[in-house]
Amino acid sequence: MFSSESYRLPAEWEPQSAVQLTWPHSQTDWAPMLDDICDTYREMRRIIERYEPVIVVGAPDGEPAEATFRCPTNDTWARDHAFLTLVPTAKRMGDSSAETRAPLLLDFRFNGWGEKFAADLDNAINRRLYEAGVVRGEYVDSLDFVLEGGSIESDGRGTIFTTTPCLLAPHRNQPLTKEQIEAELKRRLCARRIVWIDHGQLVGDDTDGHIDTLVRIAPDDTLLYVGCDDTEDEQYEELRLMEEELRQLRTLEGQPYRLLKLPMPRPIFERGEKSEERGERLPATYANFLIVNGAVLVPTYAQPDLDAEACRIIGKAFPGRDIVGLDCRTIIRQHGSLHCCTMQYPAKLSIKH
Repeated sequence: MFSSESYRLPAEWEPQSAVQLTWPHSQTDWAPMLDDICDTYREMRRIIERYEPVIVVGAPDGEPAEATFRCPTNDTWARDHAFLTLVPTAKRMGDSSAETRAPLLLDFRFNGWGEKFAADLDNAINRRLYEAGVVRGEYVDSLDFVLEGGSIESDGRGTIFTTTPCLLAPHRNQPLTKEQIEAELKRRLCARRIVWIDHGQLVGDDTDGHIDTLVRIAPDDTLLYVGCDDTEDEQYEELRLMEEELRQLRTLEGQPYRLLKLPMPRPIFERGEKSEERGERLPATYANFLIVNGAVLVPTYAQPDLDAEACRIIGKAFPGRDIVGLDCRTIIRQHGSLHCCTMQYPAKLSIKH
């Protein structure tokens, strides 16, 4: 069995070989807005390809014509159905075996965020990609454990952040206890410790509180997190309690984290059946940004003042990188955002372009 001495889950700002997108099609929930979401995906792809290659998983006979790989899919949330990749790390000074050991492609079970939605086709994408040679590493069958990429954040040095409401939600890994789930995360992700966040779930979030909607790790022990200053906002108290949790956290070295507070977008609501009707609130968040080689793509929501402020703060956490906004108003209509649509692969992983 691999261990934390030989493998680790890299931080997302480390060098990458490619980003995966799983393309929308007419048999998904995107059907009523298919043209709009495909336009958004084309723009997303165009921006990412300025910095690194893109793997496009496309449905048979669907868009786009230039898909990298075609297979049946249920939906588009690559963050939660794609591989999680561990990279080799030297056990000690002078250990050269890390250069020859293959990255580990961990294929966890995706079950539609606790059996809320069909996921059988999406859950088979990884094996198909691997068998076709699109991604090349050592395949690790982890299908006995439910884990979504959006539910964890890694600092690349052995600390994994996650949220209690998500990992303990129904139909994930019951009857395992919190202690047992933590032990599994440490073992499977080669982690030294798991940091649990107990508060902060956004209204309208189907995932039961993914960490990538709330708190993101950046270099130099920096945490970017969603805040709320409006005491009348229904999310205010949960986000205040989350902020207090973050203030109490310490690094493995015993130091406080550098905290950077992201603004909360003004409420965005689903469209009602009639123009004057307003549906439920959508979980818009600036924390759902995507880090690529040399840039950070930031979700925007046609709120120029807050969009600019979010980009400015994220730029402080990632100096030297381009900060590029992408309009995510269409993506948020299906209760996700930019990071949810994507999965990065580390530079040590061989990719067939």
